[in-house]
Amino acid sequence: MEARGEPSYRTEQLRRWVFDRKARSFDEATTLPKELRSALGSEFSLTPLEPAHIARSRDGTVKHLWRLEDGEQIESVLIPTSDRLTLCLSSQAGCALGCVFCATGHFGFRRQLSASEIAAQYRDAARFARSEWTRAVDNVVFMGMGEPLANLEAVHGSLDVLHGGFGVGARRITISTVGLVPGILELARRPEQFGLAVSLHAPDHDLRARLMPIERRYPLPELFEAIREYARLRGRRITFEYTLIDGVNDATALAGQLALLMRGLSVFVNLIPLNPIPYVDLRPSPPERVAAFAGALRARGVETAVRTPRGRDIAAACGQLRLESE
Repeated sequence: MEARGEPSYRTEQLRRWVFDRKARSFDEATTLPKELRSALGSEFSLTPLEPAHIARSRDGTVKHLWRLEDGEQIESVLIPTSDRLTLCLSSQAGCALGCVFCATGHFGFRRQLSASEIAAQYRDAARFARSEWTRAVDNVVFMGMGEPLANLEAVHGSLDVLHGGFGVGARRITISTVGLVPGILELARRPEQFGLAVSLHAPDHDLRARLMPIERRYPLPELFEAIREYARLRGRRITFEYTLIDGVNDATALAGQLALLMRGLSVFVNLIPLNPIPYVDLRPSPPERVAAFAGALRARGVETAVRTPRGRDIAAACGQLRLESE
């Protein structure tokens, strides 16, 4: 605006269109002169996403399969409850980390997403939510396709846009990781109170290495050293994600090991019955074993919840819709 000699109020007008009204193109900014809109469009892009498919579940969950400019496809998921609307974002097209129970890993890594492609998922999903349900997005979780801390520069950039631009409160944004230690420590050094969720899925090195190859690179002792540093610097409760797989990691003895591992930390454990994925011979733990595992954690003073599976009828677990479309 300064380079063009525009009056200073034009910048504020543009900011309102981009962040408050969530414009997908400069043509929508109708309070700006047409010539200025054209000039902005020739130099910049607001990264509109193309909805390749929208899947609606009986439980209200909505998954978008977005087509990017180069033809890659990524997913985001809107998860409504009575008191909040959560948006799950993707940070990569595909994933290179190969967790055996995750659909995204089964078609491998394609490329990193840019900060704008990550933030655009929020903008377009928030527009959809406002149009469909007259609701705003309350919480944002980086738990979709990809490993956020393997795409650090873009994820940090998207956090700046979500928090500093769109005004999403830092405490309403959670970054999930399989345990990339350098990324956890870098996130801990940010001043904002972003949440951290760690995909753990086993409290034992050998078992976790079978399920999650990243365990060989950053084993549990090193991972928990970084988690404790994050908790010290940020002073926030840590969330642990634990997918329960029938006969694999659901023995109550493992719940005791898990409680010992987290001793001294302020934690919350999300127990997630496996969302079955095509072509993989793994099953969710039966309800009685889920209840026993949860009970064993609670008996040791660990705050625990069993996540109700959402959107199973629309392949809502991360990567499933993309995998099925391929």
